Amino acid sequence: MTSEVVAVAPARAQRVREITEELRGLRGALIPILHAVQEELGYVDQPDVAVIADVLNIAVAEVHGVVTFYKDFRRAAPGRTTVAICQAEACRAVGAVELAEHAKQSIGCPFGETTPDGRITLEEIYCFGNCALGPTVQVAGKLHGRVTPTRLDALLGETR
Repeated sequence: MTSEVVAVAPARAQRVREITEELRGLRGALIPILHAVQEELGYVDQPDVAVIADVLNIAVAEVHGVVTFYKDFRRAAPGRTTVAICQAEACRAVGAVELAEHAKQSIGCPFGETTPDGRITLEEIYCFGNCALGPTVQVAGKLHGRVTPTRLDALLGETR
């Protein structure tokens, strides 16, 4: 009797493989796969990249290049609350630059990062389509217009 050693993939890797196999038939499947992984698992982890590349039979570097090129893809778990500040021209014209600087100081991290305690992720977005009410901020998925530093502090107070 021979014994066979079977490596059991961790649950995350298995789910990434399933998502990739489900969507690989789509035209230009890589980006929809990455979005699906992030939607379900919160972010695209580095080991996910190798699984996706394996299923699609493409280079790991190609998947990595797409993940790192597009700001839409997170490579680490986001904070419990995501704060996104519009940095498009219409919002910049009415105070978004100053608001962003205030947010970085108040939250304690730059754009694209999460506070050390995992509470808040700060992101920059280029247009929510709410230009007439800029500067626009999204906190935990809820859009807020005409946000001032004082109003941002009040919104952040609710997340603390």
